[in-house]
Amino acid sequence: MRNSEINISVTLDDDQVPERVRWMADDSPAEGWQEAKAVALAIWDGTAQGTLKIDLWNKEMEVREMKRFAIEMMAGISETLRRATADELMAMDIDNLCKSLTARLERELEGQ
Repeated sequence: MRNSEINISVTLDDDQVPERVRWMADDSPAEGWQEAKAVALAIWDGTAQGTLKIDLWNKEMEVREMKRFAIEMMAGISETLRRATADELMAMDIDNLCKSLTARLERELEGQ
């Protein structure tokens, strides 16, 4: 059996706000610590039957980037759901929501 580790490092300012988010993974093609503006981690607790979440973003993360990050996370959830459950209808509902939100974000960006 093989183990693989993923490490996340967060540097906080004096007000406990993330200034720097870095990650490193054994299976990453890149070596060493990689910079990130945000991280979202969800863990299913089978005992409590609930999701534990950690959402962090640094001071440099722009609103448009956060919106795109959220849309891309939902698109990823759609693929996870499709592979794990074969529930194509639910996955397509999420996909359609992502398409709608992407179009909305594009309209917002055009208005700037």
